[in-house]
Amino acid sequence: MSILVVGSIAFDSVKTPFGACERALGGAANFFAMTASLFTKVQLVGVVGEDFPQEHLKYLESRGVDTMGVQQTSGKTFHWQGYYGYDLNEAQTLKTELNVFGSFNPRLPEPYKQAQTVFLANIDPVLQLQVLEQVTKPQLVALDTMNFWIESKNAELKRVIAEVDILFINESELRQLADERNTVKAAKKMQTLGAKTIIVKRGEYGALMFHEQGTFFAPAFPLEDIFDPTGAGDTFAAGFMAHIDQAGRFDFATFKEAMVMGSVMASFVIEDFSFDRIKRLEKSEIDRRRKEFKQLTL
Repeated sequence: MSILVVGSIAFDSVKTPFGACERALGGAANFFAMTASLFTKVQLVGVVGEDFPQEHLKYLESRGVDTMGVQQTSGKTFHWQGYYGYDLNEAQTLKTELNVFGSFNPRLPEPYKQAQTVFLANIDPVLQLQVLEQVTKPQLVALDTMNFWIESKNAELKRVIAEVDILFINESELRQLADERNTVKAAKKMQTLGAKTIIVKRGEYGALMFHEQGTFFAPAFPLEDIFDPTGAGDTFAAGFMAHIDQAGRFDFATFKEAMVMGSVMASFVIEDFSFDRIKRLEKSEIDRRRKEFKQLTL
């Protein structure tokens, strides 16, 4: 099996109370591809500038990521600069330079159009719809979004939510999108739009899943060292989607197991800046933490 992911590939400049990094590799699709490639093959669609290192694309390919869908155009790669205080659940954006990402027009190579599993990372919902129009018969489609699109393209976002199976969204944005203060009511309201599974990201407080067959909660794994939460949500989604892609099943039990895997993978990425921790991650570490996670929740 394999997963098609469409989204941003970027440079991140991040400062937290525990350190900083300048122009580290990042972007939603990049975090997703790096993580999901530990479990399954990935087809990556994004855009980069002339300044993007070719060696990173070659490294992705060495991990089983197909980069045929990565467009390289004249100009600079998307750059985000942010700061986290001691409340690591929320980033303060200091600078956003869209650069070539501002004119991104996702075009799927022919082999990608047959994708069975699709993850639409956080991009303009108009572009997310364009991607779905290019995919022939996907079995499972998920999307992520944020407050910017909720505020600026609300109607378009709701239109694409009607076409997907899973919505990943953080708690405050879910309430904003549903215009509902209560999280449970907000999730149920979103289910009526089309996405039957709502994954509510709650940072250090874990994640909630509202599924047709029930509700499930996965806590965040307790850690002593947290350096950078950037990309944690995309890494969670990657662990979740990769588990389902491997299992080949879409039942409630499999989705609950996927929630655990998502939390496990998110717990690793925040232990270092960028996805440096994911790069040196061993399968034995994943298996061990997964067992520890299950013991934590018994």
